[in-house]
Amino acid sequence: MTKAERAAHILSRLEELYPETPIPLDHKDPYTLLIAVLLSAQCTDERVNKITPLLFAVADKAADMAKVPVEDIREIIKPCGLSPRKSVAISELSKILMEKYDGEVPADMEALEELPGVGHKTASVVMSQAFGVPAFPVDTHIHRLAQRWKLTNGKNVVQTEKDLKRAFPEESWNKLHLQIIYYGREYCTARGCDGTVCPICREVFPDRKRGVKTKK
Repeated sequence: MTKAERAAHILSRLEELYPETPIPLDHKDPYTLLIAVLLSAQCTDERVNKITPLLFAVADKAADMAKVPVEDIREIIKPCGLSPRKSVAISELSKILMEKYDGEVPADMEALEELPGVGHKTASVVMSQAFGVPAFPVDTHIHRLAQRWKLTNGKNVVQTEKDLKRAFPEESWNKLHLQIIYYGREYCTARGCDGTVCPICREVFPDRKRGVKTKK
């Protein structure tokens, strides 16, 4: 298969497997999604979904969160890891949202990336899932699968994002990144597949004999 043929096959198979793609992080609006995605760094979605109800019971809007002491935020989110840094980011970005955006999350990639604790991937998730703007958030696992499927030879998520955007039609990006996440968790895990085990890896590379050593 050519790269274009592999991409088309992968897109078709993922649509078969995951026609519905609910967002893994529980939220009710752009602000709660932003906070949940921020908390998910180096933490499982399952754990985040256990913590956010406790946090949002205290404050679920920027106006309210800006008034909560950082120490209180940190105590609630401690199970998510990196709580000292994340708690400060949540407090500071909430204050900035109040000062600059009337408490609303801006539907603008650059504005989001300027917020404390919000990197490109987090901003991409918010733009795609909260506002429906085409984006292709790439985490380390999507990066790993893209390498196994030879859709990228990039050594980092930045290059992989560019390659995936070229490989797939723009209208598929927002759903596809979730489909790849679901597929990776179920079939093509970090330890469960090396590029020779899962269904899609076998389908697009039936003659592959050796596992793929992924580049970080």
